[in-house]
Amino acid sequence: MDYRKRTDEELIDLYREGDDGAVEFLMEKYKQLVRARARTLYLTGADKDDLLQEGMLGLFKAIRSFKKGEAAFPAFAALCISRQMYSAIRSSESLKNLPLAGFVSIFEMEEEQKSRNLSISDDPEQIILEKEAEARLKEQIFSILSHFERKVIELYLEGYDYKNISERLDKSPKSVDNAIQRTKKKVSEFCKEYETKY
Repeated sequence: MDYRKRTDEELIDLYREGDDGAVEFLMEKYKQLVRARARTLYLTGADKDDLLQEGMLGLFKAIRSFKKGEAAFPAFAALCISRQMYSAIRSSESLKNLPLAGFVSIFEMEEEQKSRNLSISDDPEQIILEKEAEARLKEQIFSILSHFERKVIELYLEGYDYKNISERLDKSPKSVDNAIQRTKKKVSEFCKEYETKY
C-alpha cells in the first residue's frame, strides 16, 4: 500500500483497523516536527535524546487519541508533542531549576493557541490574558538580546543548523555558536530573575 497517497485521517483509521505500517509511516512523517520541538527545549539545556523520546511518545498519543472534526491532525500532534515534553521537564528533578517551560511557552504556545479547540483554557478572557502575558515576556526576553542574537535565535528555533544560519546572516559558524551560547546565558539569568520577582 502506498501510504503517501493517504491523508493523515485515513492513516489513523488504518492503524485503528490493525495496520501497523500506517502508524509507522505517520511516526516517520512527523519525526521532523518532534525534532523541531526538541531543538527549542534543548536550547536552554534539556537532554536532547530524552526530549526526542518524549516527543515521539507524545506523537504516538496524538495518533491514538485523535478525533476527526476537532482540529487538523498536524496542529493536534504539535500540541500533544509539546505537552508531553513539558510534562517530562516538570517531573524531572535534574531540570527542576531550569527555566525551560516558561521560555519554551513563549516561542511555542502562541502557534498552538491559534485554534480555540487547542487552547489550554476555554475561557476567552483567560486566553487573552495568557497571550498578553506571553507577548510581554517574549518582548522582555528579546530586549536583552542584541540584534544579531535575535536573528540567530529566530533562525535556530525555525530549525536551521549553524551552517545555514551562518550562510543566511553572512557570519562564521563560530559567530553563530557564540551568539547561541550568549543567548542561553542571558535567557537563563533573565528567567531566574523573573522567577524571583513573580
